[in-house]
Amino acid sequence: MSDSLNRRELFARAARGGAGAVLGGMALSGCAAGRSTRPAQTNLRHNPLKKVRIGFVGVGGMGSAHVRNLLKIEGAEIRAVCDIVKTKVERVQDWCVKAGRPRPEGYWRGEYDFKRLCEREDLDLVYTATPWRWHVPVCLAALEAGKHAVTEVPAATTLADCWKLVEASERTGLYCIMMENCCYDRFEMMTLNLVRKGLLGELLHGEGGYLHDLRALKFSKRGEGLWRLAHSIRRNADLYPTHGLGPVAWCMDINRGNKFDYLVSVATKSRGLNIMAARKFGPGSPRARRKYALGDIITTTIETARGETIVITHETDCPRPYSRNFLVQGTKGLARKYPDPKVYIEGRSPHDQWEDGEKYIREFDHPVWKTLEKRTRGAAGHGGMDYIEDYRLIQALLEGGQPDLDVYDAAAWSAVTELSERSIAGGSVPVKFPDFTRGAWKQKRPLGVDLVKA
Repeated sequence: MSDSLNRRELFARAARGGAGAVLGGMALSGCAAGRSTRPAQTNLRHNPLKKVRIGFVGVGGMGSAHVRNLLKIEGAEIRAVCDIVKTKVERVQDWCVKAGRPRPEGYWRGEYDFKRLCEREDLDLVYTATPWRWHVPVCLAALEAGKHAVTEVPAATTLADCWKLVEASERTGLYCIMMENCCYDRFEMMTLNLVRKGLLGELLHGEGGYLHDLRALKFSKRGEGLWRLAHSIRRNADLYPTHGLGPVAWCMDINRGNKFDYLVSVATKSRGLNIMAARKFGPGSPRARRKYALGDIITTTIETARGETIVITHETDCPRPYSRNFLVQGTKGLARKYPDPKVYIEGRSPHDQWEDGEKYIREFDHPVWKTLEKRTRGAAGHGGMDYIEDYRLIQALLEGGQPDLDVYDAAAWSAVTELSERSIAGGSVPVKFPDFTRGAWKQKRPLGVDLVKA
């Protein structure tokens, strides 16, 4: 029986049997479906590289942004590029030549041509910025071929695939990293600095999410909309948790002295896609009459081992301005970003009044931003945070330092998708997180960004 059929049967049993069925299924997928017997490699390091030789898979919108950034980073060299669309490969080849770099080898012979790229002997690192279903296959091919692997978010969309990445990284002794750019946003990093300095006190609560009206994108005739819509048809889950979760996880020391313990998820009814489809294609059209599994708003509450709570929201099918709902709250105060950056610290801020977050950025800007701000000017993607994440990774490989993120972060943050799906299917029951580190999370260790001095 296929994985998808197993999952559907599990949900059917959950509907009939309630919490016990879901929690039993959770124990199965969290343990028996994949569990490494090797010690967790939470302090994995490699010797410095003279240059980082890169193969890039998937050069659409996000992939192209990474390429443009990498062409500005000394020590990064793009040796090969792969995409199923030949003209996209040629575009990147032309960019490299225009930047005074060697023309990379091109790969475009179909969906699996990335395997030929991974087998090259002149690569150290393989990036992937493909549709979600290809993230794990590309990473596994890279790791098995002896290359470090880097993927866009989410790293995986099932627990079984999360375990595959953990096991492959541990077996090969190579990095497998998820590139979560929102961890490097300036306000989020400033908030991390406030946390590290103790200005917010002992942490209690965090919030984040992906609140982005994607209705028009999902009904577009080509590109990203095609595969995003497919997930909305099949799955009722937080499909895209890491943008909101990553920065909060950094503040709360997840996998570095703390861990996600369990979650509970709820979903609203599904209405937004039907309304949009009726407006665009007519009320009698197949797309307007289709049943979409994804609830318009998915709300997930996580409790950590230390007793903090985190609320993560997924909302992509409703009319709304973009937001990531970022908030971190402690015993002395809190910082939030949307709709406007604000900070309140007891004894420092005027009583019962928010202060302008920009003021705090001027005073408490994270050392990473102080060091790299000038380099971000004119860089591709999201106000500089994309450049910083690319730069930080390349520097870690060049210097032999430990990258800011590891495979355990990729697995824990990405696991929310299937865990939320299981919780919702069982009537919003609590579902435990697998411990991808097998207890190594108890070891307190700093983030790489914590070691940067202004």
